[in-house]
Parts: sequence; C-alpha cells; structure tokens
Amino acid sequence: MADTKTAAYICKGCEIDQRVDVAALSKVATKSGKMNLVREHDFLCSADGVAMIKNDIETEGVTHAAICACSRRAKTEAFNFPTIAMSRGNLREGVIWIRPDTEEARETTQEMAEDYVRMACAEVKAMQVPPGNQKTGTVKTLLVVGGGMSGMTSALEASKAGYKVVLVEKNGALGGWASKLHKRVPTREPFKSPEDNGVADMVARIEADSNIKVYLNASIAKTDGAPGRFKVEIAVESGAVAQEDIGAIIQATGFSLYDANKLPEFGFGKTPNVVDQAGLEALAKEAAAAGKPICRPSDGQPVKSVVFVQCAGQRDASGTHLQYCSGFCCNTSIKQAMYFKDSNPDIDTVVLFTDLRTPGNGEDFYRAAQNKGVIFSKGVVSSVIPSGNACAVKFKDLILNEDTEAQADLVVLATGVVPNSGPDLDALAEANRLADGGDETAKSQVVAMMDQSVLNLTYRQGPDVPQFKHGFNDSHFICFPYETRRTAIYAAGPVRRPMDILQAQEDATGAAMKAIQAMENAGLGKAAHPRAGDLSFPTVRLEGCTQCKRCTVECPFGAIDEDEKRFPLFNESRCRRCGTCMGACPVRVISFENYSVNTVGSQIKAVDVPDEFSEKPRILILACENDAYPALDMAGMNRHEYDPYVRVIPIRCLGSVNTIWITDALNGGYDGVMLMGCKHGEEYQCHFVKGSELGRYRLSKVGDTLKGMNLETERVMDMEVAITDIATLPQKINDYAALIKSFPPSPFKGF
Repeated sequence: MADTKTAAYICKGCEIDQRVDVAALSKVATKSGKMNLVREHDFLCSADGVAMIKNDIETEGVTHAAICACSRRAKTEAFNFPTIAMSRGNLREGVIWIRPDTEEARETTQEMAEDYVRMACAEVKAMQVPPGNQKTGTVKTLLVVGGGMSGMTSALEASKAGYKVVLVEKNGALGGWASKLHKRVPTREPFKSPEDNGVADMVARIEADSNIKVYLNASIAKTDGAPGRFKVEIAVESGAVAQEDIGAIIQATGFSLYDANKLPEFGFGKTPNVVDQAGLEALAKEAAAAGKPICRPSDGQPVKSVVFVQCAGQRDASGTHLQYCSGFCCNTSIKQAMYFKDSNPDIDTVVLFTDLRTPGNGEDFYRAAQNKGVIFSKGVVSSVIPSGNACAVKFKDLILNEDTEAQADLVVLATGVVPNSGPDLDALAEANRLADGGDETAKSQVVAMMDQSVLNLTYRQGPDVPQFKHGFNDSHFICFPYETRRTAIYAAGPVRRPMDILQAQEDATGAAMKAIQAMENAGLGKAAHPRAGDLSFPTVRLEGCTQCKRCTVECPFGAIDEDEKRFPLFNESRCRRCGTCMGACPVRVISFENYSVNTVGSQIKAVDVPDEFSEKPRILILACENDAYPALDMAGMNRHEYDPYVRVIPIRCLGSVNTIWITDALNGGYDGVMLMGCKHGEEYQCHFVKGSELGRYRLSKVGDTLKGMNLETERVMDMEVAITDIATLPQKINDYAALIKSFPPSPFKGF
C-alpha cells in the first residue's frame, strides 16, 4: 500500500553484537528484507531505544516494524506499539544462546541470525494492524448458574470487585448440598473438629448485597449471543420468563450423589441401617435439632457401632461404577466419625479404606480422629449383610491378608458424586442423527437429554458446554482451569472436577476473576484466553469459499455458524484466535490480520536455502507458541545447544497449520519439517483443547503427499512437546537433524 512504511530495528545488546555481525544484519534487512528504514541500537528495549522507535512512528510514518532482538515472548511491555504492525526476530534466545561461542560456529550462527532478520521482515510486510472487533459487547453483568457454595462464592467475589451478578438457583433456597450438612470439614488449623457449614452467613451476605439479583426456583430457558452481549431467558416458578443482558457466565451447578441403589451388595435398600453420607448428614441434623444422639433408623435406638465403607462404587477399574475418586469422601467420613465420638466416646467407630486421602489438612484431621478413638482399618468390603437391627460387614483385611467381618448398628457408604453438567453433546448429536432418520427411541432420547440442559445455548454445536471424561465440564485442571470450550462461559466447583467445599470456593473465586477478564476484554473487542488482548479476528473471502464446512465443524469453540446462504459466519467475540479454521480451510480463504497463511508462508520463503552442494541442510520447525516455543526459549536461557540448520517459526496452535506450508517448504528445498504441538487426547495439554488433535489428523495425510514427491516420509515429523521439555527438546531436535542429514539433499533445492 502507498502509505505503508517499513522499518527494521536491530539490537546489539545482550552480547548480540559480540556474537554476530550486526552491520551485516542491517544490510540483509535493507537488501533482502527491502525495509524502508533500518536502524541499530545498543539496547533496543531501553528507554532510549523505545523512544527512537516511537519517534520513527510519529515523525517518519513507520507503519510496519521488525524488531530483531530477543524472543517475542520477552520485553512485551517495552515493545508495545499498538498503532503499527510488528514482528519479532529472535536473535537472542533463538540464535546466540543456543549456539556455542566458538570460531567454528560463527559462520552458521551468522547465517541463522540473517535468516531470522529476513523472516521478521517478510512476516511484518504480510501483516496488517488489526482494527479490532466492531461487534463488541459492553454488558458487565455476570450470570452465575447454581446457588450452592461455588455459585454463591462466585457471586460474592464478583460483587466485591464491583460487578453486577444474576444468580439463578433451581431450588427454593440457596446453599446447595452444603446447606444439608450438619457440619463441614474444618478449614483452618488445628483441624481438630468439624465446623459450622457457613451457609447461613453466605446467604445473608447475598441477600444484603445490592449488586446480586437472585432467581430461586428458576432455570435457564435460553442463552443466545456472545461474550459481552449474551441474551439469557430465565424460566421462573410462575411460568413467566425473565430476560437478562449478560456479559459472562459461570456454571456452578455442582453434583448429584451417585445412586447407592446400584450397590445392593452393600445392603443399600435392603435395610434402613445402611445409608450414604448424605443420609447420615440428615440423621445428624435431625439428632442435633432434637438434642438426641444419632439413632438407628430401623428402631430409633442410639447407634452404638458404626462402620464407614470408603470408595463405595468409586475408583472402580471394572467400569461398572465410578472410575474416579470424588475427592472429599475420606475427609467427610472422618468428620462424620467425629459426630459419633464427640457425642459418645464409647461408640465403636470404624473406617474401612483402601487409600485414605485428606487434601487440604495434611494428616492433622485424620490424627485428630485417631486421638478421639476412631479406628482406621485398611480393607476391601465385599458385602454388607443385614440381620435384624444390625449389619455384618464382610471385608478383606489388607494388613493381615485375611477375610473377616465387623458388626455394626449403622453402615455409611461413601458413594461419591456425579457432575450436573447437562447432556453429553456427542451422545446428543448421535441421538439427533438417528432421530432425523426416523428412530422413535432416539427421538425420545433427544427430548430427555434436552430436558437435562443447563444453559440451553443456541449454539450450532449444542445446548451446553462439551464434557470431559466422566461427564465433568471440559476444563483442564492444571493448564487452564475454569475455561470451557465456550468463550466467556466458565465452570466452577464440582461440576468441573471432584472437590471439597474449600476447594470449590477457591475454584469459584478463580472463575469469577476469569469471567471478569472476559467481560472486560469483550468490551474492548479483544480475545479471551489464551491470547488475551489480541485484537485480531478471522475474516473470510467468501468469493473463494467452497462451503466445505470444515471450519464450522472443526472450530473448537463454537465461534463459527452458517449464514442463510450456508457460508461461514464468524462470531468474533466467541473466537479464541487459535487459527484452527485457517488450518482447516482447503482453499486458504480464512486469515487474521496479524496471522495468516501468508505471514507464515512468507517467512518460510524468506529463508536462504543453500544449494545441494553446500552440505548445509535447512529444517523448518513450526512450534506451538503455548508450549513448544516457550520450551525452546527456556532451552536458550539455559544455554542448551541445538542444530544450526533449523529455522523456527512460532505458530498459534498445531491446529492452525495449513498443509500448504509444508508443501511450500519442501518445494522450496527444505530438507525436513518438524512440527511441535501440545499433547492431545484424554490428558490433553493443548490450550485450544482440540487444536493439536485436529492438526495431527490433517498431518496424518501428509505421508501420501511426500510419496507423491518421491521424498522420504520421515522428512516430516510431528512431535508432542510440553513446556517442561526444556532439557530434552534440544536433543530431540539434534536427533531429527541427524536423521535428515543421513538422507540425500532435497531434490527441490534450486527450483
């Protein structure tokens, strides 16, 4: 464009000028990079260096700048020039810190540096300044679905931060399961005794809070719109529908108890003297209200012996029952055992367990129970046999390795929990498919599943957020907690993973903070996690679109619908900027202003590929910016060396890789292509959830392309990389480079 002015800025600091010829880099930027303005500076990130760049922007009219210094992950505050397009050439972490400081290495180190300058210049010239999303939503009201401890905590924390909250609870009172507890597990040292459940205090605070609007006996009838501009319809008890404008949503719908009726071998349903943990809480509350000890349900006599059976229907490897641990059951049994010991130390109280897990209080609470006389025995219960007003608990003693039994007036089963997360979208999609084919059973299944919907989203991808393994809302518990695959909709508490009350309250606080961030970003037209603040969004050249629907199907976040003509319709506010749609598009008509097929493709083509006689191969690395690229940066910081013939281009996600990049690289004479993405599958680490999985599926078909080009299939390698692979990643690169060097040079060099 006529008003475009490009500039390259080359830093000499951090010993860059001692390791490479900076003057030569300037010549490369001028001649090969064809930049209008090229400047060098002793410390580009210094106040003087930043001022120089700002002055060029203001007085010289610079619109596109290539900053050739440190990694794009470093000095982001210093190099923050929002009015121009900017690229970063990684000379520090990517060149001098991963190469030995020897005379023999100087030539290849210089070649690396010159290539990264060329790449930065090429990239920035293919970029535009993102104008920002014009469809911004400015609503700053938070919707919290679920009025248990998680939901109430989210509401209170958001209110304390100054935000309006709409709190929707399906029952007639707030409090959830916590309100049914006689007492809760202690939350502070010395962890010696159960404490008040705390529900009444929280309910009182919510009722007194003018920022929080509560709907009881209510449910979500419809959720439409996008971050910052959701339109939510709330069905209330009278049959009317209330409408609320919402900025972000927290799903805190908690859990249901695992059905103990599925455990007849433990006597549940055969005698009232076998209860689950919730049943015992009811007995304890009733006894406390009457001022009496806990009594045996069968005849109302005080309990003199009680056995707690841990992991009843949990941690079941057979798959018949719950395969997971519900997290809080051991502490709950310890607490409930104290109910008996605190009222009468002579009550025979036994906890049978395979593993005892007490998160949050170390062994203090467990030791306190021991000191009160609670007996803990390691054993696996096989059956509970009722006999009159007593029960025989048969179990294998794992210490003595023998079968035995215990007599008890009352048996308490730790049955675990099931998340209230709504219907499984995959199962719903399959039922819809069968129903469309006329299957009457499937039609009734669709109706039943839709009745289970929590959020009733109008999204093309389904009415609720996708679920992870075992039905919990999809949200990675380490890398990006609270995040679901629906932008600005967050999960908190036991609907996200098994947890106790204290963990749920901490979880709810974090979710509230993320929801606030999402609302603020939505109002500014910026992306949410993980590219928080990114103003770019996908655009499509409809005249080139073939309506293949790959982008709408593959978008992990439900950000793409279809218009009335069946063309893709992008919802920028829902978009996470992963680029999966761009990688999916076979005709390459989808792009972002600052990240496109062209921005990466131009970098690939900018590299100086030596001829076949030079014995200097070129290997392209496309590295995920979330894990692989940071790992490479940190490898450089730790001075781990790797092969000088690789050229690294950071990409947003493996899902954004368009196969044309691989084809262009190989046709351009590259000897190998290495792709680095996050782990996928059940234990995924991909920040875009499905991006690496979708990318790898596409890459699985590259082998046919290589065979058609008469190239070894090993020339393209896909590698799972975690951010912690700092020490091992350089060796993996070196091993791959050695493999490539064992092959003949690419036959496409020089073309």
